[in-house]
Order: sequence, then structure tokens, then C-alpha cells
Amino acid sequence: MSDKEETSDTTYLEDDTYGDPKTFDLNFKGPVAKRSCTDVLCCIIFILCIIGYIILGLLAWVHGDPRRVAYPTDSKGHFCGQKGTPNENKTILFYFNLFSCTSPSVVINLQCPTTQICVSKCPEKFLTYMEIQFTYRTNKNYWTYYSQFCKSTFVKPAKTLTQVLLDDDCPIAIFPSKPFLQRCFPDFSTKNGTLTVGNKTTFEDGSGKTRNAIELRAAANRVNKILDARTIGMKIFEDYATTWYWILLGLIIAMFLSWMFVILLRYIAGLLFWVFMVGVIGIIGYGIGHCYQEYCNLQGQPNSHLTVYDIGIQTDISMYFQLKQTWFTFMVILCLLEVFIILMLIFLRERIRISIALLKEGSKAIGYIPTTLVYPLLTFIFLSICISYWAVIAVYLATSGVPVYKVITPEGQCKHENTTCDPEIFNTTEIAKACPGAQCNFAFYGGKSLYHQYIPTFQIFNLFVFLWLINFVIALGQCALAGAFASYYWALKKPDDIPPYPLFTAFGRAIRYHTGSLAFGSLILASIQIFRIVLEYLDRHLKEAQNNISKFLQCCLKCCFWCLETVVKFLNRNAYIMIAIYGKNFCKSAREAFNLLMRNVLKVAVMDNVTDFVLILGKILVTGCIGVLAFLLFTQRLPTIIEGPTSLNYYWVPLLTVIIGSYLVAHGFFSVYAMCVDTIFICFCEDLERNDGSTEKPYFLAPTLHGTLNKMQLVSQKQKE
Repeated sequence: MSDKEETSDTTYLEDDTYGDPKTFDLNFKGPVAKRSCTDVLCCIIFILCIIGYIILGLLAWVHGDPRRVAYPTDSKGHFCGQKGTPNENKTILFYFNLFSCTSPSVVINLQCPTTQICVSKCPEKFLTYMEIQFTYRTNKNYWTYYSQFCKSTFVKPAKTLTQVLLDDDCPIAIFPSKPFLQRCFPDFSTKNGTLTVGNKTTFEDGSGKTRNAIELRAAANRVNKILDARTIGMKIFEDYATTWYWILLGLIIAMFLSWMFVILLRYIAGLLFWVFMVGVIGIIGYGIGHCYQEYCNLQGQPNSHLTVYDIGIQTDISMYFQLKQTWFTFMVILCLLEVFIILMLIFLRERIRISIALLKEGSKAIGYIPTTLVYPLLTFIFLSICISYWAVIAVYLATSGVPVYKVITPEGQCKHENTTCDPEIFNTTEIAKACPGAQCNFAFYGGKSLYHQYIPTFQIFNLFVFLWLINFVIALGQCALAGAFASYYWALKKPDDIPPYPLFTAFGRAIRYHTGSLAFGSLILASIQIFRIVLEYLDRHLKEAQNNISKFLQCCLKCCFWCLETVVKFLNRNAYIMIAIYGKNFCKSAREAFNLLMRNVLKVAVMDNVTDFVLILGKILVTGCIGVLAFLLFTQRLPTIIEGPTSLNYYWVPLLTVIIGSYLVAHGFFSVYAMCVDTIFICFCEDLERNDGSTEKPYFLAPTLHGTLNKMQLVSQKQKE
């Protein structure tokens, strides 16, 4: 059917009350071709926001410097290891006096109140400045080794210890250290249950005091705790480098499995449904058995009786898997899920027959419009672009500015503490005289210009537009798919009456005429999501200052906004279907979709939700199959069949990646299916209100599906006749 023919046959009434069945255009034969732009004002605002977003990206690119994230920064604000600088071969950050890091002056930029310089390697032995002065006359090699950890090169250690402390030229002592995330940290080890540093339990700190390894460990913990998560990150990166091809293979298998299920649903939907049921119940049963086995294996193991509350928050997640409570909790959750699914099958057994018929009809639609299975790839590309742009802008905004230096004192008792300073002239200022031992160290990157003052606002704008774009991309996909599947439904003779390139045509209509409407619905959803993020932010930062009443109110707010977001997503989805069919603006489409669903609330309860339940089971089956195979592979339980990776730090890292990735792949395929079913359902409700099955007004509904609905008495007696 050509566009010209389609236009001439679709003279839809312009009356705003087209939701009333009496005002329907009886010649309606599919999505309206003659349209006009909708929600123009919102479209203009959306375009202006995108232009502003691009301008913000250019400003951030000009002022930001991602190297500030990649390289450590010394006390003067210079990068360690940056090519083309004197520090090119000095890639590691060295702390003069790590003991001072126990001070409350430690800031989030890892700037404890001590001088930090870039070095080419970490110290490998115990040495103090006083020892160097005594041994310099007989052996100058010690000073040559020691001087590489000073701020500048000295011919000999002529300064006294007091002068060195005042000028802060050299550390008063060095300890055996190892590079950790490009920073020198003491080389701790345990010998016969005792903590040691370089095989020593006690040592001189250079100021005449004897210290032990426990004190040094406590001093390093302030910085070390901040970096623990990065340690996990490096190990995770190593696991990804080892297993990336296995992960990719798992995702390919998940894609093939999802595609196979979608194809088979067209021919053996009933049989495949029971395969879903048995498969999901079996996989959950396997999980219950594995949890029980792990629980029994931990019986009698030391510390396995502890609870999650006892061990607290740990960066090493594997510690939680050594607790009986963890496996018992997993087992209870899986048992409840198993019982829930079985009960759902018992109570929904009659409705599932209708869902199977609807799934068969959806499979036919996808079979006639196979390009819809490729559309999730386009959505994935758009989402990847949005996420990448947001992440890059966030990094560039965070690294915008010039180095800012602040006064830091070891004891934190100076009245000038945390004030800005100039390191070039700091020693000649009154602050240095008023606060002995104070230092002017690099703190962070910032500035006093108008741009730098509004960086937090720009970050919020960056996040908001990101959420808006993400929701717009999803809305665009839903509207385009709805238009394609509506073209299939309203074709009286399938597939002969289906217009050519229905998906491409629907996509073009959505972009050309309904960008404003899609942006309007996306804006509402993004506003709710940004408010939820603000609530989460306030909850995390004000947790200690809250009382029970405020916590309860905040919990209620979170719950209400979660429900609101869920309802808005449902209304938006059906509004986009009405937009794809009739070409009205967002508010009218949302109102008419809601009214249509309310007039057919029984059909909604019987068909729509049960179909979603069946599709969710399909996602669980695909994810579960790939997850079980990945678990057996990464835990080396298939050595006789195939040998998996043998040197993983955390087997759960690639396992969770495969499970989440498989679910997203299955969701991409089944979301097309879900959109198809939702569109057919909306069209089905419209069809029943428009037509009565007579020769003059025949049903566009497939005869097989109509027969099933007759048996379930979902079509009125008048419509049956």
C-alpha cells in the first residue's frame, strides 16, 4: 500500500472526543498518514537543551583535563609520569611522612598534611636522615640512594635535622615500600602472626622515636581505605582481561537463544511456554540445591557463624560468601521465588491460554516485520552515545580549573588551616611564621571565574539532560515499534496489506512529527528520576543527622516516587502507542490510552499482565541458562568438557557480567516482543469498539485469537453475532 493510497483511506475525525466509540471514523484502516507536528513548544525546548548540552561539552573540553584523574599529583600540582615533563620517568607518588596522614586534615583528594613528590621507584630499605649523615663520610652510596627521595638534588647532607624539618627538603626517614595505585605504601607482611614492615616489627622514624609496624599501618589506613576500592577495581580489570572472550561468547549464546525463542514462539508458543516454566523452576531449584550445599559445607568452619552485621561493610565481597547467613538468605529468597512462580501458574492457568494466543499473534507480526528484531541494536547505539557523552562531560567538568593550594598543618590547630595560599611565596608570608610546620600543598582543581563557580550546577544540568535523552531514546524506540506493529494489525489481508518498510516509515513519522510529544513524556519521567536521585543523595549525606521520623518520611517519599515513576512509565508507553496510531499530542494520547484501558479493564487484567509475566519468565530462562553455564565454567566444574580460566581473583566478576549482560540481551529481544503485544492489545481493544465482525465492519483481529477470546467470553454477545 503506497503512502498516497494510505492517505486517501484514512480520513480520521478531528473531534477531540474520538475516545467515544460513537464518534469513530468507520473507514479507519491503520496509523494515520496525514499528520501535523505535535507539542511544538516542548520540541523547541528540547532542541535548545541539546544545543546547550553541546555548548557545555565544548566549555568542559576547553577547561577540563582528564589527566588529573589518570595521574597522581604532587604537592606542587605537577603530574607524576606525564610525558614531556621533568616527571615523565617519575610515575609514583611518595609521601615524606606517612605518619602525618592520621591527621583529620586528610582530604578526599588524598592530600594528607605532608609533602608529596614524584619518584621513579619506591624505597626498598630502612634509612633515616641522621643515619645518612653519619655514614656519608665512609660511604656516599647511601646518600646517593637517599637523595632521590628529596625535593631537589643536594651534593651532601649538610643541613641539620631541624633545618631539614623546617625547609621540608627531604624525608626524615624512609621505609621499605611497594607501589600501590602509583603511590608508595609500606611493604606490610605477616610473620608468625605478627605484622612487619620489611621483616621488622620496630624501627626508627627519624625523629628519635621507635615505632612499630602497627602504628605505621594505622597511619597508612587513612589513605589506604580510600584506595581499597581501587584495589578491587584493578583485580576486577585483570579478571575482565582474562575472561573477556568467554563473556563475549556467553552474550552471543544469549542472543542466539533469545532469537531462537522468539522464532519458536510463532509455531510452538504453548509448548515453549511450558519449557519456560519447567526451565525456570529447574534453574531456581538448582540454585536452592547449590545454596544448601554451600551452607552445609560451611558447617564447622571458623567464623562461618558470624553475621553480615558482625563483619560490617567489606570491600572484599568474597568474605560474605564465607558466611552461612549469606547462603541461607539466598536459599530462602530462591525458595520464596519458586513458591511464587508455582502459585502464579496455578491461579493464572486459564489466563495463560489467552496470553499464548496473543504471543502467537505477536510472533506473526515480528515474522512479517523482521527488521524490528534489529531495532534494539540501534537503541543500544543511541544509549551508548548518550552514556559516553555524559561520562566524558562529567570527567571534564570534575577536572576543570587551575591548581588550588591550601594551608595544611600536621596538628590541624592553625587558624589559617584550609585557607588558600601561593606555594612560591608561602615561606615568606605571615602564615608560615604564625603556624610553624604549616605547608602550602596542592588541594584540588578549581577557580574563581563564573564558569568555575557554576560547575556544580553544570553537573546537575549534565545529569538531567542525560536522563532526558535516555528516556527520549527509549520513547523513540517504543513509538517506532508501535507504529510498525499497528500497521501489521490494521492490515485486513496479512501480509498483503502491510505497507512497505513499516518500521522505517514509523520511525520517520516519530522523528518528523512527534519529537515534541516524545520529549514531553521523557521530560516528565526525567523530572521524577532526578528527584529520586536527589532523595538518595540527601539520604546518604544526612544519614547520621536524621531521626526516626525523618527516616520514615524519607522512606515514604522514596516509595511514593518509585510508584509514581512506574505508573508514568506505563502511561507513557501506552501514550506512545496512541501517538504512533493517531498522531495526536502527548496529553490527548495519554488521556485516550488511559480511557481505553479503563473501558477494557477486564481485558487488561486477563491479557496484558499475564503476557508480561510469560515474557519475564523467558528472560529468566535465558539468563538462568547462561548463568548456570558461566558458573560451572568460571568455578572450574567442567574440566572434563571444557577448561575455563584458572587464575581469577573473583569468579563472581565475570559471572555477574555474563548474567547481567545476558539479561540485557534477552530484554532487548523480548522488549520488542512486549511492545508488539502491547500494541496489538491496544489495537485489539480499538478493533472491538469500532467493529462488530460483520461483512461491513469486519474484525482486523486474527480468527484464531478471536476464537480463543470467544471461548473466554472476552467479546460481548453483540460482537460475537
